[in-house]
Amino acid sequence: MSHLSDQPLQALQFYTTGSYPCGYLEGQQARSLVAGPSHLIDGKAYSTLIQQGFRRSGLFTYKPQCEHCQACRPIRIDAKHFQANRTQQKIWRKHNHLQTQRAPLIYNREHFALYRRYMTARHKGGDMDVDSAAQYSKFLLKSRVDTNLIEFRNEEGLLQIVSIIDIIDDGLSAVYTFFDPDTAGSLGTYAILWQLERCQIMQLPWLYLGYWIEESRKMAYKIRYKPYQILINGVWTAIKP
Repeated sequence: MSHLSDQPLQALQFYTTGSYPCGYLEGQQARSLVAGPSHLIDGKAYSTLIQQGFRRSGLFTYKPQCEHCQACRPIRIDAKHFQANRTQQKIWRKHNHLQTQRAPLIYNREHFALYRRYMTARHKGGDMDVDSAAQYSKFLLKSRVDTNLIEFRNEEGLLQIVSIIDIIDDGLSAVYTFFDPDTAGSLGTYAILWQLERCQIMQLPWLYLGYWIEESRKMAYKIRYKPYQILINGVWTAIKP
């Protein structure tokens, strides 16, 4: 367990949004606590915010602040002590031939085409089902922190995965990953395993995966990477199997 300092946040202001339809639990209304102004949220401030349960979408930094629901639980994976299970080991071996390269955090037609294919196959009709290049850029390509865009390509040079990852003081934050929906073998799992390996190489203790929601099947995958911690009442708490 760990308690957190809020010293880098003294210049920030926080406000609560109005209610809006929850993107994870059907029929529920959600609200968010938003940090701003965005130009003051640099790497140091964001590192503190993410330790306190915040996430970012582009330049928008927020955490759930729902009146009657606490289903969204911030989760981070203990990268130093992570051990892949048999299924994860199999996925790692299957895709470990993929070549990675850091690319500029700018609009790229090839990336956007893959993003649209992924969204159509995996999130059709959801809140993140967007066709606009401008919305895509605002969501994924705007950042005031240290952000890496990583391409994964096969032997033929075909783009398989794009991962957008923030580097923070005590770990990596998995902002978003999209991949070829027609390639078999759990590319999404492989991307997380790769990020956990990067944490180990960089000697960073945590991989932040955003929010885990027990009632949401789409979020179930996040507790498959063990050991992990959940932020409960402001304290990161190790969850035993």
